[in-house]
Amino acid sequence: MTDGVAGQVAVVTGASRGLGAALAAGLLARGMAVAGCARSVPDLPDGTGPGAPDRWLAAAVDVADAAAVDAFAAEAAGQFGRIDAWVVNAGVLGPIGPLADADPAGLAAHVTTNVLGGLHQIRAFARHVRTRPGGGALVAISSGAASSPYAGWAPYCASKAALEMAVEVVGIEERAHGLRAYAVAPGVVDTDMQAELRATPAEVFPAVERFREIHATGGFADPAWITECIVRRCLDPATRLEADGAGSVRFRVPEGPGMA
Repeated sequence: MTDGVAGQVAVVTGASRGLGAALAAGLLARGMAVAGCARSVPDLPDGTGPGAPDRWLAAAVDVADAAAVDAFAAEAAGQFGRIDAWVVNAGVLGPIGPLADADPAGLAAHVTTNVLGGLHQIRAFARHVRTRPGGGALVAISSGAASSPYAGWAPYCASKAALEMAVEVVGIEERAHGLRAYAVAPGVVDTDMQAELRATPAEVFPAVERFREIHATGGFADPAWITECIVRRCLDPATRLEADGAGSVRFRVPEGPGMA
């Protein structure tokens, strides 16, 4: 297990369940301090090792509320002294179905959380990094849907593409302050959101059988391996990837440890 990140501080949004909870647990287990937030207050993850409660901060934060995001960033920096990494993970899946049939209120709610909420988080972290030396890692949890179109999934595809471009731009804008930007497609993770997707009728989401097959064969990505890959490629000074002139590093988590 990579231990070159012990002592770093990370914010993880959407940390109450699914991949966010797994990321928070994995970072705590590596000796990092973690500030986790979600719409409800996240519990301290299990199996995080000795001293984890002293390295854990949790709060209920709606990422669509810029003031709430800023306040949580200030609280995390105040408690732990700094923020070295921010994982933009909070997001929603629906509405699912043809865009022509979508409810405008549902579209607005999706964009407010996934796009505007992402922008609020990126802004808060960039402003924090400007206040102290040492730079920091902005890690946006993206999706293959950012670049692969899925009929019936226009809001999600569009929001993930928008998030990736925002990360790219901020990586350029804040390079002089040492901000390193990453967009990570983790693969298909077994979450409540995936269960929602699998329950969608094929007539509104034609690709649903692909996701049902992944569930039936147990072909999900391992959250522990996703965490390890993010640590290696984004956070650990000894192994992290550099943008090499681009605004951000974009990658899909490889399928197994032998491919890291």
